[in-house]
Amino acid sequence: MGNRFQVTDRFADGAQYIGGRLRPGTSGRTHSVVDPATGESVYTYTLASTADVDEAVAAAKAAFPGWAGATPGERSDALHRFAAVLAERAEDFARVESLQCGKPIRLTTEFDVPGTIDNTAFFAGAARHLQGQSAAEYSGDHTSYVRREPLGVVGSIAPWNYPLQMAAWKILPAIAAGNTIVLKPAELTPLTSLMFAQAAREAGIPDGVINVVTGTGQEAGEHLVGHPDVVMTSFTGSTPVGKRVAEVATATVKRLHLELGGKAPFVVFDDADLEAAAHGAVAASLINSGQDCTAATRAYVQRPLFDAFVARVAELMETVRLGDPADPATDLGPLVSHVHRDRVAGFVERARGYATVVTGGEAPGGELKNGAYYRPTLITGAAQDSEVVQSEIFGPVLVALPFDTDDEGIRLANDTPYGLAASAWSRDVYRANRATREIKAGCVWVNDHIPIISEMPHGGSKASGYGKDMSAYSFEEYTQVKHVMFDNTAVAAKDWHRTIFGDR
Repeated sequence: MGNRFQVTDRFADGAQYIGGRLRPGTSGRTHSVVDPATGESVYTYTLASTADVDEAVAAAKAAFPGWAGATPGERSDALHRFAAVLAERAEDFARVESLQCGKPIRLTTEFDVPGTIDNTAFFAGAARHLQGQSAAEYSGDHTSYVRREPLGVVGSIAPWNYPLQMAAWKILPAIAAGNTIVLKPAELTPLTSLMFAQAAREAGIPDGVINVVTGTGQEAGEHLVGHPDVVMTSFTGSTPVGKRVAEVATATVKRLHLELGGKAPFVVFDDADLEAAAHGAVAASLINSGQDCTAATRAYVQRPLFDAFVARVAELMETVRLGDPADPATDLGPLVSHVHRDRVAGFVERARGYATVVTGGEAPGGELKNGAYYRPTLITGAAQDSEVVQSEIFGPVLVALPFDTDDEGIRLANDTPYGLAASAWSRDVYRANRATREIKAGCVWVNDHIPIISEMPHGGSKASGYGKDMSAYSFEEYTQVKHVMFDNTAVAAKDWHRTIFGDR
């Protein structure tokens, strides 16, 4: 293994993309992008300062009138060209995403990159459908209609687990609606966000519409969120950091969209297809090495199926192939960093004191010893109020717990602070429908867990945040609804005036 894709030359001009060009940051502090499969640095860059954020916001502000004034058809055409450029560069995007994140190349090639291209094509079409309520005479004397107008400069912060897809989820609805944007990607994984912005320029999207500043959350992130010229912030990340983002945004009364942590329940009723549920649990708990806020983390299995489910999941987990992310045969890559791998391992080691580690629970040795790898892990015997059940681990760890009645299963599913995603497994349509109604989550799958589509919204409730990514619903985040009301009477002295002055 090693540096399989040379990125130093591509980003020789720096990791800040402002006003249509790459440039170095001015903080004076450097950061390295590390291949988590080997621990080797693949690119070192200078982080953004607050001055760089100011320049990026100024570039976005200057580009806003022209981009907002473009017709929906013009923005749509630009986004269609953007999707075509991304499709031409698909292999490069897949390789760089795999390199900086440690994702298996199968995942980036078949999920991350095609999902991003599809998102771009979807918003190319959606740009033409910024619709308001139809015009009508609701008062009798006036014609009312609703406009959807862009907000201005959006300042967004994206996480490290899906750098390319999260950049797209932040950028695409914002610019399709006529806004301009400054994106701060995670400093661990900025490369595909920068490539995404460059591809937009190749597609003819004007300079300044998309800007990327790569810096720390404490410096660049907080300055971006608190910037007086930024009218909206969209943040994806942990719930504790989301709370801080909300505090900073409140000072300037910004619109705020938060997609935060998750602890998704995977509820298996006793009439479920056991084989389907077991396969689904392994795939949904291990996707992206478990570094997915919608990943299955808590399997609640009705008692008649519990032992068989645990045995089958453990059996399947033991067949998962850890290896070089560049190898198409690899199933599971490393976690994003050694620091994060050790954090995940800490949860499991503490759980040994009160629960049973059925399989996994260790880092592999041999050829993988230098990478941030961790074996697929299944835990049983944990109490509902234990750390591994209640806290977001963000790794390849699934906890299985039994339940007896349907009421209990749904109650346990709802018994965490989070409400992002969930699934219910049953052959009974009434049972499944009850679960979709009563489980508190932004998405509830039935007999599956993880698939997402551009046409449907993604976002949570409770401590998982609020607002929606993807779908036409995202325009509710990125547009201002304006009511326009025309008088139709041409009468100078109207009846309602007499409630203020004069006689009828």
